[in-house]
Amino acid sequence: MARFTGSTWKKSRRLGISLTGTGKELEKRPYAPGQHGPNQRKKLSEYGMQLQEKQKLRFMFGINERQFRSMFDEAGKMKGVHGENFLTLLESRLDNVVYRMGLARTRRQARQLVNHGHIVVDGGRVDIPSYRVKPGQTIGVREKSANLDIIKDAVEVNNFVPEYLSFDEEKLEGSYVRFPERSEMPSEINEALIVEYYSR
Repeated sequence: MARFTGSTWKKSRRLGISLTGTGKELEKRPYAPGQHGPNQRKKLSEYGMQLQEKQKLRFMFGINERQFRSMFDEAGKMKGVHGENFLTLLESRLDNVVYRMGLARTRRQARQLVNHGHIVVDGGRVDIPSYRVKPGQTIGVREKSANLDIIKDAVEVNNFVPEYLSFDEEKLEGSYVRFPERSEMPSEINEALIVEYYSR
């Protein structure tokens, strides 16, 4: 299944969640798209709720179904709670860490920065967005890329870096201090529904 490239705003309104992370999609019209948007009172079935939750998380991180599913299966083989392990694996993706550090304004932007070779891990260039960052590793911007407007703008507006990351604005680098706790991961996601969806 291909990665979704359509209107993120429409998708955000349908799922009732900001997929860009900016919240702008829901400011004007916080209801589903379509002429009946504000008046829709459809009650979702249990399956519908599970599917919606899965799509919410998948679109939030911008991952195709195959990658998403294999990461979910991997999380099931780890010790601990399946759903929480899954969220931790998603949060450990390089594109997400770049986004969380504030080097990009959206995950999509962060993915592009990684793809185009602007990001280094422990001093070496890594251009794979799904690269898994381990605690203790240092993530930074290539010297040649430090003056990119996209990075400067993002750092300027970012005023929140989660506690499981450290970030030095001057050096444009930080480290993945530790794995995030559940309270530090997306609160709008009910991962138990996703586990139920795949366990059907």
